[in-house]
Amino acid sequence: MAGVGAFWSVSFLLVLVPGADWAYAITAGLRHRTVLPAIGGLLGGYVVLTAVVAAGLATAVAGSPTVLTVLTAAGAAYLVWLGVTTLAHPAAPRAGDGDEGTGSWLGRAARGAGISGLNPKALLLFLALLPQFAARDADWPFAAQIVALGLVHTANCAVVYTGVGTTARRILGARPAVATAVSRFSGAAMILVGALLLTERLV
Repeated sequence: MAGVGAFWSVSFLLVLVPGADWAYAITAGLRHRTVLPAIGGLLGGYVVLTAVVAAGLATAVAGSPTVLTVLTAAGAAYLVWLGVTTLAHPAAPRAGDGDEGTGSWLGRAARGAGISGLNPKALLLFLALLPQFAARDADWPFAAQIVALGLVHTANCAVVYTGVGTTARRILGARPAVATAVSRFSGAAMILVGALLLTERLV
């Protein structure tokens, strides 16, 4: 499938752009001993989106401006909520090496899945961009091409977000003031992006 290489390049560049996923990976790196539950949840959200697109629902959604608007608006509102909560409770390095009082692995994974699954950038990528790299007349079934492309994007996310989370722990962990500033900046950025998306879709 010739489109895999081109899609990998586009996907990797998009993953490198900081957003809600980055903010959550940084928060996980600062608050927890391991970033695996958070990153696993983020990846799970993308697997679900891949399955939705491969099942053919993307065509129906893309063909209905109202449904697309509702989904994007919901994702944008969730992004604003995440930004507000991040500003209210900025991530800071935890004393010691334990995870006490920071939530279960399942809870962190579920929140990660919600962040990636409802991320407006991810919704637009999977619903609008991903099908453009699959060919209806290719030897592979169209759904199989979608699955392959979705897994390519998920793999890119795994590499980048794991690196972001572990780097945050190692570099920002010893600098509480800088870590808090980075967390607050991430929260403000999420609010700004979410507000712009809501304005674009609802006004």
